[in-house]
Order: sequence, then structure tokens, then C-alpha cells
Amino acid sequence: QVQLVESGGGSMQSGGSLRLSCAASGITSIDYCMGWFRQGPGKEREQVAVIDRNADTKYADSVKGRFTISRDNIKNTLYLQMNTLKPEDTALYYCAADPAYSNACFSRQYKQYLYWGQGTQVTVSS
Repeated sequence: QVQLVESGGGSMQSGGSLRLSCAASGITSIDYCMGWFRQGPGKEREQVAVIDRNADTKYADSVKGRFTISRDNIKNTLYLQMNTLKPEDTALYYCAADPAYSNACFSRQYKQYLYWGQGTQVTVSS
């Protein structure tokens, strides 16, 4: 049984930092396209950052230079380091995994991801 469990969310003032974690079980994360997504109030779910099997990464324009996605292959855990947080980063953040290979990984839409976590809330106040 595949499980993705997110943690690390919370409330933060603008300019602060948080690190989200996603512990994977039932899969070996290095063999998967792994991503962070978020859904703000009244908004559609959007891709934040993706890391493929080669550890290549892709970021949404809105988070480039502020967020960093990484993976600990020994712990089978995905991370999202979020710096210089803004109120518009407020959302429910989800971890997702899909067996797609590199080019397909970066073009994959959120609806195509196979496995999802339950999400962790991030709230940023001004």
C-alpha cells in the first residue's frame, strides 16, 4: 500500500521560512517523479515544484529562487524548503508521486499523478 504523508506546515509571518516533508512508503521515491502541489482558497490545484528520477527539478515561476525541492533517498522522503514566504503562498500543500519518466514528469498535469498525500496547511500572514 502506497502512502505519502506530509508534515511541516504551519502559520508563519511574511518573510519567514518553512520546510515541508513527505515521507513515502510502499514506493521507492527515487524511481518516481515526485512533486509538490498547492491549492489555495477558491483556486485550482497548481504545481509548485517537481523532481524527476535524475534529480532534475522544475519550479513554478511564482516560487523560483524562494523554494527548493529535494529528496533524501535513504529516508525515502521528499522535502520542500520554502523561504521568503508571502501571503500568496497560503495554501494546502500536497505531495504527489507518479512513475513517469523525465520529460513526461515535467509536463505532467496534477490530475495525472498516481499517488497523493493528504496535504499540510501553510498559512502566511502579512
